[in-house]
Amino acid sequence: MTIKNFSSPILSLTLVAAMFISSCASKKDIVYFQNAGDYETIVSDNSHTNKFKVDDVISIHVSTLDPEASMPFNLFKGAEEGGMTPEQVDYIIDKNGEIDFPVLGSVKLVGLSPEETKAHIKEKLSLYLKNPIVNIRLKNFSVTVLGEVNSPGTYPVNGEQITILEALGLANDLTIKGTRTNVMVIRDFNGTKVYTRVDLTQKEALNSPVYYLTQNDVVYVEPNKSAVTSSSLDNRASIWVSIASVLITSTVLIITRN
Repeated sequence: MTIKNFSSPILSLTLVAAMFISSCASKKDIVYFQNAGDYETIVSDNSHTNKFKVDDVISIHVSTLDPEASMPFNLFKGAEEGGMTPEQVDYIIDKNGEIDFPVLGSVKLVGLSPEETKAHIKEKLSLYLKNPIVNIRLKNFSVTVLGEVNSPGTYPVNGEQITILEALGLANDLTIKGTRTNVMVIRDFNGTKVYTRVDLTQKEALNSPVYYLTQNDVVYVEPNKSAVTSSSLDNRASIWVSIASVLITSTVLIITRN
């Protein structure tokens, strides 16, 4: 047996391994909004407003022209400790959808938007204050982006709204192996989870009910066929390399002995 005869099976194994490893994604799998025309105007019918949920952390500040009159409606911590600047206490919406507000007692907020909450509290305050001003801010607004993105993680949101595109931007966009046609948004509202899928390759994604995200939404980007195949091929390639190594070693030993 000669080295020349032995090279044929090794070459075959190399070609098979290369065939398994090679894979690619086509342009139609990675380009966003493919059906949007040049200079096309898309009018969004998505009138999104965030609603408060159980476990939301909310900052509420009441003010009037008379600061002393509104003082009982604002709670502060650290006010009694010398030299410390008082910090206003935040409110957490309990499992009943309520907060315990000074003087007013239990106030139900779950399911209300910030504007609706302002109007609701101002109405209750009108019994005690003249022309009260109510400022409300959601403190725990964050979204989580997982899967085939470049920087998965949980990101705080500054402001009152964020789109799915902005959230993916915070995660430094999808990887080349992310499925753009089937991005999933997991939304929880008081224990009920809703799963919605979005095709980012189509302009209709701009009118999806989850285009605007709400607090604590999870965006999951699943791997495409190329990623799954690549992972599988990596395992197969390792097996073929091991087999080739054994064959080479065995053949060299046979040649050496002969």
